[in-house]
Amino acid sequence: MTDDARVGMTLNYLVDVSCEKHGDLGAIGMAGETPLTYRQLYERICAMANQLLADGAGKGDHIAILASNSHHWAVAYLGLVRIGAVAVPILPDLPEADVHHILTEMKVKTIFTTAQQIEKLYEMGEDRPERIITLDDHAESGEVLTTISFSAYMETALAAYRERIEQENPPDFPEVAEDDLASILYTSGTSGFSKAVMLTHKNLTANAYALPTLMDIGPGSVFLSILPMSHTYEFTAGFILPLIIGARIAYAGKTPTPAILQNLCGHEKPHMMFAVPLVLEKIYKKRVLPKVEKSTVMRLLYKTNFTRRYINRKIGAKLKEFFGGNLLMMGIGGAALNPEVEQFLVEAKFPYLIGYGLTEASPLIAGGPFGDPTIALGSVGKPIPGVQVKIDEPDPRTGVGEILARGPNIMRGYYNDEEATAETITADGWLSTGDLGVVDKSGNLHVKGRCKNVIVMSSGENVYPEPIEHKINSYQWVAESLVLENNGRLDAWIYPDYEVIDELTAGQTESQRRVFLHELLETMRHEINTQLAVTSKLAKVFERREPFIKTATHKIKRYLYDGHAKIS
Repeated sequence: MTDDARVGMTLNYLVDVSCEKHGDLGAIGMAGETPLTYRQLYERICAMANQLLADGAGKGDHIAILASNSHHWAVAYLGLVRIGAVAVPILPDLPEADVHHILTEMKVKTIFTTAQQIEKLYEMGEDRPERIITLDDHAESGEVLTTISFSAYMETALAAYRERIEQENPPDFPEVAEDDLASILYTSGTSGFSKAVMLTHKNLTANAYALPTLMDIGPGSVFLSILPMSHTYEFTAGFILPLIIGARIAYAGKTPTPAILQNLCGHEKPHMMFAVPLVLEKIYKKRVLPKVEKSTVMRLLYKTNFTRRYINRKIGAKLKEFFGGNLLMMGIGGAALNPEVEQFLVEAKFPYLIGYGLTEASPLIAGGPFGDPTIALGSVGKPIPGVQVKIDEPDPRTGVGEILARGPNIMRGYYNDEEATAETITADGWLSTGDLGVVDKSGNLHVKGRCKNVIVMSSGENVYPEPIEHKINSYQWVAESLVLENNGRLDAWIYPDYEVIDELTAGQTESQRRVFLHELLETMRHEINTQLAVTSKLAKVFERREPFIKTATHKIKRYLYDGHAKIS
């Protein structure tokens, strides 16, 4: 590979080319506000990079971003990787102790943050970053810490950069190659072990460059960003991808409840957006099922295939209006989609694509291509172009084994943890995903669940809890559930949607409500058991009165609930 080709796989080169091609087009901004153009974005990136160099930052330095999505987040990230620094994006939902650990281990001297997050820095003492730049211009100047507003920092940076350009003395940025680190991201997985994943420029760009082949979307398209950019799913698909094609990114700036999402989509009329299954499942339960359940005629019509598909197409048209009317595709990933919801999306002719991956793969391993008629319902589609997938030690009867992946998107390894890296990546470059799956005759990958989640019953049968939980979660009054093994039997813990329960028990006493809910749980258990194999039947179901603790992509952290004492 030539030096030019190696440079071409950097984020810096990607941004340079896109800004040159799409200079006058809108690039990034908050929803409802005038966006920065690609030309303005480029100037701010270079100015930020020049200022960071002037302040003593350099290639290889770790610079953290602890904030919700914004165009300022984007400028900070692209500015720091311009000088070869390594971004450490931190999920905004992480608790203070985790933030302290990350900043200390990474030896972070500069951090970009906001008023909402800054309290997490108060108790750090000598380990606190020396330079704290607030992306929302929050100001503090006292005994605990002092901040610099992003606007002031950017104003100084732009003035210095423009002066250099006028003097024909452009900044001399360090050389950055494709194999240089771009990001170190801490996973927040279901297994309980947070690892620092090292991703190079090539890891991220290889994955992003492959995505335009999965869909037909071009310059001027609008992407609505609702997931955290500190997660690789949104970063690669919702940030780098639109920059490649010359699209405009509108950041939601708010938690995307159905009502807020409808307002944002009505204003921005996005062509593309990426979501975790929970977003669509909530809309399905709150906006779709009630239309059916509250009408006796609709319930009867919904029981036959032909009329159900007809009704779902009508609802699907309304759903597309909900998302602004221009939606060409919604990417769904980060967790498994409930099969009942996917069946509805298919019958509703709703434009969606399911992706599968993990942080260690930058993140996509499989998905699409969009519109391929051979993609099987319940699968995650074909491997992403350039990514190889194979099943390790498949079961002779079922074909199920661990999913392995190899390609230019696979991480360099875990930071300062050679042992874990060797356990996860083989000598010939295969990544052990920790997920179980099977590939069908059409090349579709079907993910069955996590290796560590498989329950081996006394009969020797393997039970995958995730499909059972999908069946439980299909009930309108269920918010979330968890299936666990308990002394050789299967129990289900269910967190109800108490808004629905309140509607169903309006006017009843508290005692009557408890009896009603108990009967509801038992009726559901019997109904679910008729759909399960003998070895997978539920022995008991229990009410849980608070939500389960979840990851950034809304997967339940199962390791917290291994013992029933922890869950009750």
